[in-house]
Amino acid sequence: MEPPNVNDAVYTTRSVINTGDVAMHEMAFAGEQLWFVNTRFSCLCTSDPNYSFVPGWRPPWITSLAGEDRCHLNGLALRDGRPRYVTALSQTDTPHGWRELKGTAGLVMDIVTNTVIARGLAMPHSPRWHESALWVLESGKGTLTRIDVDTGVITTVATLPGFTRGLAFLGPYAVIGLSQVRESVFKDLPVTQTADERNCGVWIVDTRTGEIAGFVRFEGMVQEIFDVQAIPGRIWPTILREPSDLSASSFVLPDEALKDVQRST
Repeated sequence: MEPPNVNDAVYTTRSVINTGDVAMHEMAFAGEQLWFVNTRFSCLCTSDPNYSFVPGWRPPWITSLAGEDRCHLNGLALRDGRPRYVTALSQTDTPHGWRELKGTAGLVMDIVTNTVIARGLAMPHSPRWHESALWVLESGKGTLTRIDVDTGVITTVATLPGFTRGLAFLGPYAVIGLSQVRESVFKDLPVTQTADERNCGVWIVDTRTGEIAGFVRFEGMVQEIFDVQAIPGRIWPTILREPSDLSASSFVLPDEALKDVQRST
């Protein structure tokens, strides 16, 4: 890679799955299986080389598989390596029914027990299970919250200067994506009426105190962030743009096969 000795990891495309326009939101690997939130069809799905998607679960109030974005299912959290919690913007079963309730009827649900853990949230996103607790971003308020899965009690840990969406953890630190709010769509949300400033960037919060530990603000053309992910053990990775001579001449093999590859001298 040019310049040399800068990147400590390089990522490139190895396969492509065409799902069609499903308004996909969050994705997560459970073992080798890729799960994703199919927002348009109001369900959780798995990927399959033979199909656009394979439905795996849908909210009990959704009466049929229809491409109508009925409740704006959007977030997915794993627990013990399996899909466990989801977020949605409403408990509606009509085409785009969530839009009229977007700032007041959000919910978090346990998909194993099919029960709603918390409701009445302002556009919840990015549920995450971390250190034996469930964390959720209330995007409409610009907050990081912790939810007791047994009682449904919601605790606000931090309020941030933007539309919070995208959450990862590095030990006790929460890494949170912030977006500027599209006034034409979200003008009635609390974050548009109470926040003095609305930023786009990545903010770091110490979950022990709720204090902001650092941030990176984007001031150019980037106005929205959907998700953030931590890559353990990497400091400066890069993604190859296609087409690339390097990706075209690279190979990925199983570890056993790599033992038989002749090394260049």
